[in-house]
Amino acid sequence: MAYRSTLLAALLWAGLLAAPLLGQAQGTVVLTGKVSGRTADTVAVSVRENPLDVKEQITYARLDSKGEFRLALTVNGPTRADLVYGDDVTDLFLEPGNQMEVRFKGSDLASSVRYKGKGAEANTFLTEMDDKFVENDGFQVLPDNITFYEAPFLSFLDYRRKEEVNFLEENSEGLTAPFKEYVKAEIAYGYANDRLTFQDLREQVVATEGRLKMTPSYYEFLNDKTLINNPAAVQSEQYQEFLLNYIHYLATSSGKLRSDPDFYQVCYDMAKNQLTGPAKPIVMGRVLKESFRFGHVKQSAAMLEDFRAVDAKNQYYPLLKQDFETHKAFAIGSPAPDFRLVSSKGDTLSLKNFAGKLVYLNFWRTTSGLALRDLPYEAELAKKFEGKNIVFLNVALDDNEGAWKQLVISKKLPGVHVRSGGGLRSAVARAYAVQDVPSYFLLAEDGTFLNTKPKRLSSRAAVDEIKESFGKANTYSSSMPTGR
Repeated sequence: MAYRSTLLAALLWAGLLAAPLLGQAQGTVVLTGKVSGRTADTVAVSVRENPLDVKEQITYARLDSKGEFRLALTVNGPTRADLVYGDDVTDLFLEPGNQMEVRFKGSDLASSVRYKGKGAEANTFLTEMDDKFVENDGFQVLPDNITFYEAPFLSFLDYRRKEEVNFLEENSEGLTAPFKEYVKAEIAYGYANDRLTFQDLREQVVATEGRLKMTPSYYEFLNDKTLINNPAAVQSEQYQEFLLNYIHYLATSSGKLRSDPDFYQVCYDMAKNQLTGPAKPIVMGRVLKESFRFGHVKQSAAMLEDFRAVDAKNQYYPLLKQDFETHKAFAIGSPAPDFRLVSSKGDTLSLKNFAGKLVYLNFWRTTSGLALRDLPYEAELAKKFEGKNIVFLNVALDDNEGAWKQLVISKKLPGVHVRSGGGLRSAVARAYAVQDVPSYFLLAEDGTFLNTKPKRLSSRAAVDEIKESFGKANTYSSSMPTGR
């Protein structure tokens, strides 16, 4: 049940769907139904069987000439799923033995869907819960409630939780015990998540004020050990997200910053030591996936090897190993791909020409308004760091050499400018996996990745980030463990 999709969940990581409830027997689910005013030819049910696997298990059913369909799939116990029609998606909760009739309008799946049969009560509840709470901004942290101070924000959370609990109690007739436990977990950890992340989220969203200082008792709810280690809630995506945020909180409370070399190692160790039960390897795995993207190669590889002993059933390690291999080329400490391109002055430059210097790499295009808007800020940064051991290297992904050169020269754009034809299909764009412009990278003095998502040129925080980056090349070693 995706109760509330907060901005923080998007900044941190795309949320994982819950895995099927562990320890339950397999069983078949059968969905039959009809789509009125069809706009697509198939209906599908999507289930993520492994919470660390980005791939979903999708079962399709084709609509006949009347818009009717029949779909059968096997589930490993009570599980969260998605009903998919075209680009429209709505929540499902499936249990072995469910046999439901599903009807909806092709133009509006989420609002028009209706259920009958075994399993209908739970899914009707999900639809009504969504209408009452998710679609109502008054019950969401964003956009307005995030501006509250501590006391009114807690009052808001308490009120929302009370309303959700009352709604469950008033509409519990016909609901199965596993589903009620699932909803209770979603309510409890929706509250815990929003309370835990409020301080960070407010700081990011409310630009007119600094970080709130919370009262000493604000985080005392985390002392409840049953809140942290709750095997009955493992199927709740809110619980999994809460545990990851909890581990981040413990790490930052110990004085660690996300930019620290050992941040993800500290998070990994805390998850290993603080958590128990089936959620432990899931959260450790999620920390690993973060490390593959934002940590550096040597530590990520070492943690992955350590994880093999934790994952006794080898349920998650193969997926994590594959993810590591996919991302290690762009992990902090990995060598940045070299290139040779012609500069605006007509000479050929290589990335190796800037060995020994910090490199702020900017991929841009003369036809990109956003990229052009950021360039004046580069002039300010270049001035602030004049005489320092840094170069601002701008790679234009432009086919029109004349227009590019004229802009660089006429506007006296700062930094070093080179060009690669072919746009996002060019060799250098593919080497850096650039999917849009502007895209930025911060490279250490030894030519390794220091930050694959540095602060934008226009960000006030870019100055401090650059200052803190000098001399970090040795800290983020790109060497791999022996034998790898």
